[in-house]
Amino acid sequence: MFLTITTTGTPEHPATDLGFLLHKHPEKAQAFSTSYGTAHVLYPEADAQRCTAALLLEVDAVALVRRGKGKGRGGAPDAALAQYVNDRPYAASSLLAVALSSVFSSAMKGVCTARPELPAVPRPLRIEVPALPARGGPALVRQLFEPLGWTVTAEPVPLDTEFPQWGDSRYVRLELESADRTLAEALRHLYVLLPVLDDAKHYWVSSDEVDKLLRAGEGWLPGHPEQKLITSRYLSRRWSLTRQATERLELVRLAEADDSEVEEIDNAVEAETETEERPTPLAVQRREAVTAALKASGASRVLDLGCGQGQLVQAMLKDPAFTEIVGLDVSMRALTIASRRLKLDRMGERQAARVTLLQGSLAYTDNRLEGYDAAVLSEVIEHLDLPRLPALEYAVFGAARPRTVLVTTPNVEYNVRWESLPAGHVRHGDHRFEWTRAEFRAWAEAVAERHGYAAEFVPVGPDDPEVGPPTQMAVFTLTTPKEAKAA
Repeated sequence: MFLTITTTGTPEHPATDLGFLLHKHPEKAQAFSTSYGTAHVLYPEADAQRCTAALLLEVDAVALVRRGKGKGRGGAPDAALAQYVNDRPYAASSLLAVALSSVFSSAMKGVCTARPELPAVPRPLRIEVPALPARGGPALVRQLFEPLGWTVTAEPVPLDTEFPQWGDSRYVRLELESADRTLAEALRHLYVLLPVLDDAKHYWVSSDEVDKLLRAGEGWLPGHPEQKLITSRYLSRRWSLTRQATERLELVRLAEADDSEVEEIDNAVEAETETEERPTPLAVQRREAVTAALKASGASRVLDLGCGQGQLVQAMLKDPAFTEIVGLDVSMRALTIASRRLKLDRMGERQAARVTLLQGSLAYTDNRLEGYDAAVLSEVIEHLDLPRLPALEYAVFGAARPRTVLVTTPNVEYNVRWESLPAGHVRHGDHRFEWTRAEFRAWAEAVAERHGYAAEFVPVGPDDPEVGPPTQMAVFTLTTPKEAKAA
């Protein structure tokens, strides 16, 4: 990836002031290690009339895949080839944005220790990016940069110059020019808008990204005509984070219009009055009940069968008692989301060695699942058609045979307590059935008897005296070893 920043000078403000602003000496070529490669800063030209600083980011694509063990962006289980054949080393993306904030952090903040007066001085700037992914084409590039006062040249890059009939690629060659701009403003624009145009990030987007967006967008994002698109794309279209950022940006806009501070606008409720505790979500109570039962069984090597988006795996990783955790799911998309949730591409080597994500179906026996201390089927069985339950039963209890098996499923009797759930409806559109306590107990006891287990039943959530708990859990403990059962 390559980006250049050029400025011209005057006798009062020579162009080489750029070296002070970037905190990088024009006579040196410097290299900086980043999480995903090496960033080089050099100056192709540097004199009083004209100075150009270049940032070259070398991304080690192979090391990037190996570091995440094939997990994370570009290394999804359904994109094995894309791990090694991709545009990350060449096209400006969130990798380059992160390098900008890391290598030029002081310049982005508008800080210059040697010359404190320089950051506030506007200067002519020209920024060039030879290869920029733009999902939306040159028109979107102009929509994003022109309202900020930039003169934009965005030339589409053809797919192949030998075959013009193939049309243009999704990349553009970008040139931005401004006669009157501070360097800090320019860097903040790039930091936000490069990943927005790529419409992707190479790391999991969490709530701290909202703060990063608001810091970099201070002074320009609240009034930008494409604020909604920028916010949504920057936060990887996560609606909860987008809503949070939008609300905070609206407060900033109102405060600016009223010439007051945000705190003065956002004072409808005193902080001291927010004393009422929110109830713990049922999903959290379920994960806590499962991890408590696992610890009580003494399990250290655990299977999360039907792991979905990895919430339970994430909870178990926080407890060092679980030394090996395997998440298995039939959905590649769910495994990709789980990988991002767990931040496997950024996880330390020792922590990453504790977790493995596998694609597989519980309708078939799988020798990869043998030899584990415990297996969890949390809110899984109700997603199967009833005729397929015997196959799952044999795959888990007959073939894999862990010492402990935990099965949770909704208690249909409790549904009358959900005010938002219409009568006769199941809790999720994909549920094939929901059992009463008696039906679940009968199934669990029959499974235990057939495969040499003992079954114990544990309520999860508030245990209503009339209709029972919202979730029911069966704890199966192996009583007949596999060898004895086979004999």
